[in-house]
Amino acid sequence: MFLYQLLNFFFVASQKEEEDASKYDLSLYKCGDLLEVPRTLFTHFGIYLGDNRVAHLIPDFLPVITRNKSAIAKMVTNNRLLLGVLTKTASVRVDSVVDFAFGSEILINHMDKVCSQPPLDGEEVVRRAEKLLGPVNYSLLWHNCEHYVMYCRYGMAISYQTYQFCTTVRKIVCSRMSSYLTALCGAALLFYLGCVTPLTVLPTLFVSFTIWMAA
Repeated sequence: MFLYQLLNFFFVASQKEEEDASKYDLSLYKCGDLLEVPRTLFTHFGIYLGDNRVAHLIPDFLPVITRNKSAIAKMVTNNRLLLGVLTKTASVRVDSVVDFAFGSEILINHMDKVCSQPPLDGEEVVRRAEKLLGPVNYSLLWHNCEHYVMYCRYGMAISYQTYQFCTTVRKIVCSRMSSYLTALCGAALLFYLGCVTPLTVLPTLFVSFTIWMAA
């Protein structure tokens, strides 16, 4: 209980003031719309259900340390979100447009221009979104908020953020410079330790060769 109170104080102290609901014109949103907002270091996604309700998959650490439903139901702050990412705990929940947006501007159906699949009917999108409400497994790369909304609206659970991240990492890791540095560091370590034998040299050469071929 003491731990919960301490963490709760930390969360409340860092929480932003609630935004005025008048900032968002609800008449712009239709049932099944995909809403998109920048949040912390990534873009957050949700599905508009109508009546000022947004379903979204969001990491949240608070359910791990308390069963207080009223506390959990409050707006998920960035601190709760980031701790949820680290502990891989999340849920698909429904929040108001204000709580979902967390003070940011909202893009509507921006992914329609990116996705090759046409969007599903609004009622079907809402049905899918509501069917998945509740606790879920979370992975920053393989099961995040974008996977959730893409499945609901387009029927394909993909994440363009994940793809771009993996592509960038691949360019860095699988480069010729990386293979040179790997071979150089491996050789230096072998000579420093005095373990220059076929059993130690071959793995070093194999790793460097693999990176070279993948580049």
